[in-house]
Amino acid sequence: MPLYPDVYVANDAEVSAIARAKAGFLWTRRRGVVAGRSAAALHRAKYVGARQPAQVLWGNRRAPDGIEVWSDQVADDEIALIDGIRATTPARTAFDIACRYPIGKAVAAIDALARATHLKMADVELLAPRYKGRRGIRHALEVLDLVDAGAESPKETWLRLLVIRHGFPRPQTQIQIYNEYGERVARPDMGWESLKLALDYDGEHHRDAVQFNKDIRRHDTLTELGWTDIRVTSLDTEAVIIARLTREWTRRT
Repeated sequence: MPLYPDVYVANDAEVSAIARAKAGFLWTRRRGVVAGRSAAALHRAKYVGARQPAQVLWGNRRAPDGIEVWSDQVADDEIALIDGIRATTPARTAFDIACRYPIGKAVAAIDALARATHLKMADVELLAPRYKGRRGIRHALEVLDLVDAGAESPKETWLRLLVIRHGFPRPQTQIQIYNEYGERVARPDMGWESLKLALDYDGEHHRDAVQFNKDIRRHDTLTELGWTDIRVTSLDTEAVIIARLTREWTRRT
C-alpha cells in the first residue's frame, strides 16, 4: 500500500515512527535529511508517536499528507548516516525540537533523546551561535536548561517540570537508595536526598499485581529508612500533587 507518493509498504506492515522516518527520506529521493521527532526515532529515542507525520529537511515545501517539511539550513557535521538514512545528529535533532516545540513537549522529547544517545546539552548549545538569527533560539535555551536524561517517561518529565514551575528546587532524578548493608533497595523517579523526600509517577505497569506487591514492599523499606515517597497517578490533579508535596516539604524543613 502507498505510504507516501512513490513510497510503498506491505499491506500488513506495522508503520512505526522509524518506518515513517525512512519513508519520508525515500520521498525526498534520498536527498533530504530526516529531522525532528523522526530523527529522534532513528536515534532510538522512545515515545515517538507512530502516527505523527514524518519530519524532513528538504527544499520542496509541497509535502504530501503525513510529511512535514522544514527548509532550515543544516551543516555537514550536523548530519549522521543511520542505516543508509541521512538524519540530523542527536545534537542538531535536540536543537530543532527545542526551537520548535512548546516547553513541555520539547523537554520530554529531548529527555528521551538524551537518554537514548547520552547526549550532552553543552553539545546542543554550541549550535546556537551558528544560527543567531533563527526564530526560537531564546526558547530553545530555556528548554535545554530543563532537560534531564534521568526521566524514563514523558509523565516523569511532566511531574518534574510541574514541581519546578511551582518554585521547588530542581529534583534529582533516579536517586539510588541503599540500606544499612549497602544493598540498593529503591530508585525513586525523582526527589531531594537531603530531605529524604521522593516523588514517583505510577504508570499503567504499576497496576500489575506483582509490581503492586513490589511497590508496597519498597514503600515499607523507604519508610523504615526515614524516607517519604509521594506516589502520583494519572488521577491526581496538579493542585493535589503540589498540596501533598508542600505539606511534606514544610514538615521536613
